[in-house]
Amino acid sequence: MGLTSKTVLALAILAAALLFIGTIVFWPRLARPNWRAVGGRTVLLLATQVAVFASVGLAVNQSFGFYASWDDLLGKETDQGVVVDHSTGAHGGFQVLSTQSVSVPGGHLPRVGGQIQKIGVVGKKTGITSPAYVYLPPEYFQPQYAKRTFPVVVVLTGYPGTAKALVSKLDFPNTAHELAREGRAQPMILVMLRPTVAPPRDTECVDVPGGPQTETFFARDLPTAVAGHYRVGPRPGSWGIIGDSTGGYCALKLAMHHPGVYTAAVGLSPSYKAPIDATTGDLFQGDKKLKRHADLEWYIKHMPPPDVSLLVTTSRHGEANYGPTMRFVDLVKTKAPTRISTIVLESGGHNFNTWRREIPGSLEWLSQRLTER
Repeated sequence: MGLTSKTVLALAILAAALLFIGTIVFWPRLARPNWRAVGGRTVLLLATQVAVFASVGLAVNQSFGFYASWDDLLGKETDQGVVVDHSTGAHGGFQVLSTQSVSVPGGHLPRVGGQIQKIGVVGKKTGITSPAYVYLPPEYFQPQYAKRTFPVVVVLTGYPGTAKALVSKLDFPNTAHELAREGRAQPMILVMLRPTVAPPRDTECVDVPGGPQTETFFARDLPTAVAGHYRVGPRPGSWGIIGDSTGGYCALKLAMHHPGVYTAAVGLSPSYKAPIDATTGDLFQGDKKLKRHADLEWYIKHMPPPDVSLLVTTSRHGEANYGPTMRFVDLVKTKAPTRISTIVLESGGHNFNTWRREIPGSLEWLSQRLTER
């Protein structure tokens, strides 16, 4: 049974309930002052607390999608070991691993609901391997659009995050489908993946000296691989990027550093510089220039302002990044041609529920800034 299985959650809740009832029932018998009674009380209390903790943890994980499997939880992520066709040469390794329909009426037909493809990508330049999900809109399969190219939005999770959560928890494909159906956004291809390309390490989309070249993977390898296999719009102007938390920081940084690739970026509850902690290790290896460039406030102050559009989101109450976000906005306002927009909620936490409230407006904003032909 998988970590996200409802059966596992139900069993954990049942165990917690039975242990709680058992504690009440057997407590009088264990009230004696001998070592067996004391040991029994200790075991019951500890077992009940562990079961309650496990139930809460499993429920929270199902709601927010922190870990997709037991291996992911234990740092033994195995999803990287996919079979990828390396014969594509100029575009790096790429293979469609499976397909699934979109959960909309008539969604079993690609021309009606579009399609979600699970893919494996190997970067030609970096050699980085990453799984991803690609949402193709219904128009992609309709004869009248056979010669049309589509704008692309790269969608990034936070850390640790799972690419699957972007589909099942944050509902990006369904939201994009609904916005296009309502005429609020143009049909767009979504490429959904986690920024953690070297799990369990959090590389913060940095080209780590002597380590994973994560920024290069997202700025060069991923666009090259996708453009080699889908009818995507020509760069620049056709590519946007959005992410939450760490993924939001990555989205902003990639657009600011590579405006010729990503013309618009959305940071949902983003940070503005890469942390250095146990999950990241030493990202910069003493390279002060690399560290400065990874600090978005420093970058917008000291480097030529890039010709990109940025959208950042926060909440007045419940988000720790409210102050840094407003400071960043004030900085960007004075740095044309960089453009800045905001979504500021009255209240909201650093969680999926908050981001689900911000995603429709963010995708609509991206659609207005991306071109197709």
